[in-house]
Amino acid sequence: MLFGRLTTERKRSGLWNVQPLAPASATKHYVCPNCGLDIPPGTAHVVAWRADGLFGEEQDLAARRHWHTHCWRIAP
Repeated sequence: MLFGRLTTERKRSGLWNVQPLAPASATKHYVCPNCGLDIPPGTAHVVAWRADGLFGEEQDLAARRHWHTHCWRIAP
């Protein structure tokens, strides 16, 4: 279950779709691309993917990554 509204955010690296993920929906381990640390199951976090990718929405969505919420906030 997602718990937040899908938003679009602009960072130095481009335009990103960002979706918060509820703890109940976080059922797998992920590795945060910013800090390299584990995001354990049951941890609220965000999922982000390019909104301005060159190869289309399908590939952008396939390349989505799970981030610690704090790490996403400080990412360039």
